[in-house]
Amino acid sequence: MRCIALVAALLAAQGGRISYESFALPNGLRVLYSEDHSTPVVTVDLWYYTGARNERPGRSGFAHLFEHMMFQGSAHVKKSEHFQLVQRAGGTLNGSTHDDYTNYYETIPSNRLNLALWLEADRMRSLAVTQENLENQRATVKEEKRLRVDNQPYAPTFRNAILWPFDSTMCFAYAHPSIGSMDDLDAAKLEDVKAYFSTYYAPNNATLVVVGDFRPVELRRLVNQYFADIPSQAPPPAVSCHYKLAPGPARRDVEDEHANLAAAFRIYRLPPHTDPDIPAIELLNVILGQGESSRLNVGVVRRDKAALQAGMFALTERRGPGVLVAFGIANQGVAVQALDSLIGAQLDSVRSAGVTPDELTRARNAFRADFIHERETSFGRAEALQHYSLFHGSVAEINSDLDRYLAVSAADVQRAATKYLDPANSVVVIVRPKAAAADSGATK
Repeated sequence: MRCIALVAALLAAQGGRISYESFALPNGLRVLYSEDHSTPVVTVDLWYYTGARNERPGRSGFAHLFEHMMFQGSAHVKKSEHFQLVQRAGGTLNGSTHDDYTNYYETIPSNRLNLALWLEADRMRSLAVTQENLENQRATVKEEKRLRVDNQPYAPTFRNAILWPFDSTMCFAYAHPSIGSMDDLDAAKLEDVKAYFSTYYAPNNATLVVVGDFRPVELRRLVNQYFADIPSQAPPPAVSCHYKLAPGPARRDVEDEHANLAAAFRIYRLPPHTDPDIPAIELLNVILGQGESSRLNVGVVRRDKAALQAGMFALTERRGPGVLVAFGIANQGVAVQALDSLIGAQLDSVRSAGVTPDELTRARNAFRADFIHERETSFGRAEALQHYSLFHGSVAEINSDLDRYLAVSAADVQRAATKYLDPANSVVVIVRPKAAAADSGATK
């Protein structure tokens, strides 16, 4: 019987399908699990529903700060010991901060499932939120910001560009960077940090997903043993975000002291992830800006030789509005305004003439391949379950959602392009190298 179950699980995985079950504890912790005995590993993936969208003016960066604080020890785990215990057991682990959630995971040999669950429960119950840890991790986050954002070419512009389509007074949730500002990090007080932890790092504001080689009866026993006595908290404050599509075109010119070449960005507002236009937008993103055969690469990079690199990026994993970003880094001697016009022409071509059957087929195939590839590991399946739990009306859509994307027609893609690539829905950003600002051949 086990062989039959194993074959069934492998066939389902090859098609991207994920079988799962769920239960909940009285304290509000939701648990999703997917049993798979094909390899002797298990992933424990815990999402807390807090990210940049939950922060308020003057207190930005707390979500990312807590990603670091969560590894500073708890009642029974010393500072940095979380990493040591998992790695000594042969596992891997990490955490990351997003706009709508913060995740923590361990992928570990299946005979150490108890270790991963115990570690997550211990810090949910008793994280060491101390002044010493706050000062240490505040300094770490500030250094990370300097290293990864402030001193990287184009990074400050990109970080800000995805925020500029939204008004911070009406939609602060998506109009400030998740890494926070230096001033806000400096202003953080211990009592603010403790209040943030008690509000958002509660079992009723989290979902635990376990995927891999385990027995459901044993999983339930361990989850109850480690998590059931952690008290729930009052629901976090509601988040509001008011925005509108196509409020009028906007433009910004910025200088970048770390860039050697000019660049052009076009940012467009998108609806939340639950909007029925999202599948067409995602395929539009593939056709215009993903891969060697994309229109921006073929037209702007290879044919016009106007850009060192050109592409598109869609940020749609949000409960609030997203963004679609088209970009190009100008070749030496190419006027950045000419580059921006060439990017705009490629986008306008889809609005006016649509896409070809071959383009749509390639986009569907590429999306399907990525969709299935992401589910080939226990971690990928765990993240998929988390995604559908948070961003969809039902977790069951995890096994039907691909059909929506494969059903997108050429007319759907053109309609989405017409609606969302409207110049009145855009923010155009021109980046000029600071040291070469006077070089008319490269910046005008």
